[in-house]
This record gives sequence, C-alpha cells and structure tokens, in this order.
Amino acid sequence: MFTRKHVAVFVDGCFWHGCPIHATYPKSNTGYWLPKLARNIERDRETDAELKDRGWRVVRVWEHMPPADAADMIEEALTKASGHSR
Repeated sequence: MFTRKHVAVFVDGCFWHGCPIHATYPKSNTGYWLPKLARNIERDRETDAELKDRGWRVVRVWEHMPPADAADMIEEALTKASGHSR
C-alpha cells in the first residue's frame, strides 16, 4: 500500500483468486472448495469497492504477470494519484 497516495496493490494468486487464465478447481471435496474459492473472489470485489468508496485506487495484478508489467500498472496508478498524466 502506498498510503500517502491512497493506492492499494494486491498480488492475487491464480488458484486462490480465480485467474481467468490459470485457475484450476479441486476435483475432490468440491462442496468445501468451490464455495471457499467463490467467496475469495466475492471478498476481493467487496474490498475493491470499499477502498474505492474511501478514495483509494486499487491495483490488482496476477501472480503470473511479468514484474515489469506489474510495476508499470502500479506506476500508472501512482502517477494518476498525483494528478499528473503519464
């Protein structure tokens, strides 16, 4: 988190947060796992909404994302938070 700029950064794991490219789902004990994983995604959306309502910018990157791409996204959010165009 960049508290002075009000930018929150999350690095989401593909399994735990339902990556549209890499998510996999357990084949056993699905009655436990599927609702748990769905709730993670729902909680992510709730967290995003709450932070945005409080004036924060939210950046979510996937664990598989190249670090340079993630850094670019974060830099862009910080620049926008400073009120400058990139």
